[in-house]
Amino acid sequence: PFLFSTAHPPAVVAAIMAAIDLMENDPSLTQKLWDNARYWQAGLKKLGFDIGVTETPITPIIVGDEEKAQQLQRGLFEEGVLALAVVFPTVARGKARVRTMPNASHQKQDLDDALEAMEKVGKRLGLI
Repeated sequence: PFLFSTAHPPAVVAAIMAAIDLMENDPSLTQKLWDNARYWQAGLKKLGFDIGVTETPITPIIVGDEEKAQQLQRGLFEEGVLALAVVFPTVARGKARVRTMPNASHQKQDLDDALEAMEKVGKRLGLI
């Protein structure tokens, strides 16, 4: 419902303000996020996924075909990984992707488990 909206509900604004306070007071969380992002992105590249060019921890897996992107989302969900397909009209037709993003609370084993799931589902769908 708020996908294309410009106004956030008050509770979301309060959560954002609290998150900013946390980040300013404890830079280790930001460092852990970036460490996890670099590890995740390197793992995806090593498996052969196209992650495009990203300068943030938000990591797209470029799929192209909308149905394949949705199949990847469903397959990952079945493996316990939450990653959301992004299809037309959010992106141009033929530019479908699956949006992934590690966070600072993920441990290396969490990321390794998710990479295993990515490999399994990606191979099954012929993406890698």
